[in-house]
Amino acid sequence: MLAQCTDNKINNAGYSLPYMPNPPMTEKLDWSTYSADRFYDELINAQHLPQPGANELVNFLSNLGVARLAERQAAAERAIVEMGITFTVYTEGSNVDRAWPFDVIPRVISGIEWDQTRWGLIQRVKALNHFIDDIYHDQRIFKDGIIPRWVIETSGMQLKPCAGINPAYNIWAHICGSDLVRDSDGTLFV
Repeated sequence: MLAQCTDNKINNAGYSLPYMPNPPMTEKLDWSTYSADRFYDELINAQHLPQPGANELVNFLSNLGVARLAERQAAAERAIVEMGITFTVYTEGSNVDRAWPFDVIPRVISGIEWDQTRWGLIQRVKALNHFIDDIYHDQRIFKDGIIPRWVIETSGMQLKPCAGINPAYNIWAHICGSDLVRDSDGTLFV
């Protein structure tokens, strides 16, 4: 649930929960206060009802309650910081590490939509592995002026001993995080 509503409380990950100041532990989530009318939300529609396939999750979250959901979100965010799970933002010549944003509320994606998204994710991982392979071999990405050499060389992530290495199946990135973004109509992009 992207934080785009002014009447919702925003947590550290940048996501929003229906706002209730100092709720009792048993206070249920009140979805009628959650506004999803200006953007697409996988869980709740603009009429404050569960999206298709999300009834069971909405009931679980409602029964879990505001305070317990907030506790779980805070625990997840602490774990991410403690484990050092970060991503790097490259801006104006400096590399800034940020804690990985994480929402404990899972996204509901239909099987049909997942099949299409899956192919986009496969394509993204292949492109990432080609990119890394190029960094450690031909370096065409620098020669063609696509990425300035300094971005890679100052990132602290380049491992010079890997130059010229050919990993099995040409897989450099065994684990990868990819962004999935929805437009206002709900179309999912990788």
